[in-house]
Amino acid sequence: MKVGMTLQLTSFGGKPDRETYQDELNLMEISEDLGFDSVWALDHHFTGYVMSPDPTQLLSYVAGRTKRVQLGTAVIVLPWHDPVAIAEKIALLDLLSGGRTIFGFGRGAATVEYNGFRINQEEARERFVEAAIIIRKGLTQHSVSFDGKYYQIPEIQIRPRPISHPEQRFYASSVSPESAEIMAKLGFGVLIIAQRSWEDTAADYTRYRDTAIANNITPRPPIGLLNVLVSEDSREAADLGARHLEAMWDSIDEHYHFSDGHLRGVKGYEFYAKLEKTYSKLQADNEAKAKAIEFFRSLHAAGTPAQVLEKLRYIHQTVPLEHVIGTFAFGGLPYPKLDKSFKLFAEKVLPILKNDPAFEYPRELMASAQAAASK
Repeated sequence: MKVGMTLQLTSFGGKPDRETYQDELNLMEISEDLGFDSVWALDHHFTGYVMSPDPTQLLSYVAGRTKRVQLGTAVIVLPWHDPVAIAEKIALLDLLSGGRTIFGFGRGAATVEYNGFRINQEEARERFVEAAIIIRKGLTQHSVSFDGKYYQIPEIQIRPRPISHPEQRFYASSVSPESAEIMAKLGFGVLIIAQRSWEDTAADYTRYRDTAIANNITPRPPIGLLNVLVSEDSREAADLGARHLEAMWDSIDEHYHFSDGHLRGVKGYEFYAKLEKTYSKLQADNEAKAKAIEFFRSLHAAGTPAQVLEKLRYIHQTVPLEHVIGTFAFGGLPYPKLDKSFKLFAEKVLPILKNDPAFEYPRELMASAQAAASK
């Protein structure tokens, strides 16, 4: 199994933005020497929730500070951006990094971000598909043109050219069941961001595999992203996990505002609209909120090294991950605790994930997928 880390970069408690960046860049600086395989940047705007407005620019800095780790986006939200510009950024980062790239895409769910970019949120799904097609063509063809509903592009070239076929490492985040099928038909792998139960996620991944195979596309092993906290003291881990995962939960609703019902009736966001009743009840009912936060905590890994390994083993057995990405800086976790958790994970958890056969992607799944897709 490959193991990565995210640059979460979320503002908590009035902490200066520069200090938030410096703390997480400190971890990035040592990640390669500690054995991590990848560093990931996100794409968010206009609030203190994930202050990462240009993930490829941020990863260009990471590329210059590292030699080996892969550079991933989790994710670039395609409807917010011009697809030609994204294709150029991908090609440039791929060249500068020597081909160390993995690109995750998504369509986003935060209305504050759609409003800021002056994009109608109901257009998100169609814009995503058109943009994905344009980007792939721009990176794989000598020149590209496109005449779609949202994008009309004359004959152009993407220069400089990428050097490593990054389009073969395209993934997309998938929360709704409908999105999983769209990603399969586009030939993307699935990047799982822990939000649903791992059992429900397994069903979504099965749907993705079946759809890919039905379209003669070899399904790829999934990548999973979750929050991770490690402490030698189980009580400390439980306390820190409870406190800072709750803060993470609150920061998500403060950014997305799922509880206010604004996604009701928005085309393409029917799945998210279903969350309204749940979230609104949580805001009004402390007992219900406590149960929901407990469920949220159950999706992630906080505990001693042995407990974290046990949780990751359960996740891998439920959804066979090829690559796991840890978010260590979540919920305003103080830097001394963050630094300690990160290094303890690297010392006692990461080597087992990378070397224990129990965490390998099942070869029989890969073989069966390749055989089915080639028929």
